[in-house]
Formats: sequence, C-alpha cells, structure tokens
Amino acid sequence: MAEYSPKDLLATLEAAQTGERDPRTCQIVNRIVADLFRTIEDLQVQPAEFWAAVKWLNELGAAQQVGLATAGLGFDRLLDILADQADERAGVASGTPRAIEGPLYVANAPLSDYEARLDDGTDVGETLVMDGVVYGADGKPLAHAIVDVWHADSKGGYSHFDPTQSEFNLRRRLRTDAQGRYRFRSLVPSGYGVPPGSPTEQILDRLGRHGQRPAHIHFLVTGDGQRPLTTQINIPGDAYLQDDFAFATRDGLIVELDPSDRTDDVASLGVTGKHTRVHFDFHLQPA
Repeated sequence: MAEYSPKDLLATLEAAQTGERDPRTCQIVNRIVADLFRTIEDLQVQPAEFWAAVKWLNELGAAQQVGLATAGLGFDRLLDILADQADERAGVASGTPRAIEGPLYVANAPLSDYEARLDDGTDVGETLVMDGVVYGADGKPLAHAIVDVWHADSKGGYSHFDPTQSEFNLRRRLRTDAQGRYRFRSLVPSGYGVPPGSPTEQILDRLGRHGQRPAHIHFLVTGDGQRPLTTQINIPGDAYLQDDFAFATRDGLIVELDPSDRTDDVASLGVTGKHTRVHFDFHLQPA
C-alpha cells in the first residue's frame, strides 16, 4: 500500500469541505494549515513540542492576551505596513500615519463636545493638556469629528483591564467644534511591560526579547466621508521609544512636550499650576 503522506492528508482535509462554506475562510484556513504542516514536517516538530504549543495557546486565550501576543510578534505592524503600501499604490494621500490599535481599546467611552478631562483625579502623575485640529481629506478643518482617546495611567495600567481604576478612567470621546478643534486634560502616561509571568512574557523570554512599550496615547479618529484613523502618539524621552516590543513607533508620531505655567486659557479644564502641553493635528484620508 502506498505511503499516506502529509500532502495526501492536506488534500483529504480540503476535500472534506463539501458542505455550505465560506470560500474566503476556506482559502485562509487551508493556507494556514498547509504552512503549519510544512513547518512541522520541515523542522521535525516533536509531539511534546506540538502539545506544549497547544497548551500555551489555551493559556494565552484564557488570559485574554492574544491581541498582546500578535502585537509583540509583529502582526499588527504588518497590517499597517500592507495598508500603507496599498494606499501608495492607489495614490491615496497619506495623512497622519496609522499605528496599531493594541488590545486595550474599549468602545463607547463618555462623549464630550470639544474638551474633556480624561483622568478621575486619583493619579498623582504630571498634568497634560493636549489639543489640535482634525482636518478632512480636503485639507479643511472637520467639524463634529470624533476623537476617541485612551491611554495608560502613571503606573502603566489601563482602566477596564486594571481593577484599581474607575470605569473609563483615561478614556473619552471628543466631538470637534465648528473649527475642527479638540482638547483634553489628562496625565502624561507611562510606558508599560507585558504582565510578568504571563503567556506573552513566556514566549518573549524564549525568543530572547523584552516586552516593554514606550509611553504613548491611542486615538481612533472618525468623521463623515473620512476613513477611520487608528493611530497613537509617542512621548519623547522614553527609554523604549525606538525599541518598542510592538514595533509601533513611527516618524511623525513623536510629539514635542511644552512645559507651561499659563492657566487662563485652560481654566475650563481645571488646570491650576505647572503642566505639560502637546499640540497635534490629525489629517484624515478619504473614505
């Protein structure tokens, strides 16, 4: 009897897809399975290694860290690279550089018109005031755009995922005014690392890598007739600014910090002393 080969098994698996199916799902899954078959065969992966990987994947899912691991393994950045290349081929204006969303976004944060305070006042971090203008694809200020912003506290934790923080702490949505402007009061965020002892740290340790991210602030900016922009700004001076484990630092997204003691123009935000200011404009692409 002829030997039943891995190629034969793959063909049998694909031939079994005889019911109602989604062609795109079949295409992707079949490719992934074929590549994994080839990896196991070429590298002579042993059963103990295979089942250790399965155990790790189960632990990764149970810890809700799949999105963290994909960022650390470069998949999130890859999607941005491919999107940038597609825009370049299509001749689409670049706008503000996109950057990874990360695994810590929470939808439906409280919505405010023009300005808001993001922090709940319990953190003793450095006060930050950030403002700017959202511009549409036509280069004009975009009224009533939504600037969805979220970031870590001074210890590197995110509300919703960190039980010590209040609900939606350091998370808000801002609707730009008639001149496309937004601004918010918050805290200068801290960088952070993957949870110690976590499945993500385990794989990074095996790869000889660290799991640190530099200080950053996330944004999702949307507006009528515009392509949604997912991006983030980076705080200069962070030790991991150019060594982000998620590969998300990009030219054009590193901001300048402006120390200030002027408070008369930010009285509505409750700023009373020395603070740091950041100005950053968002330029959207056509939908």
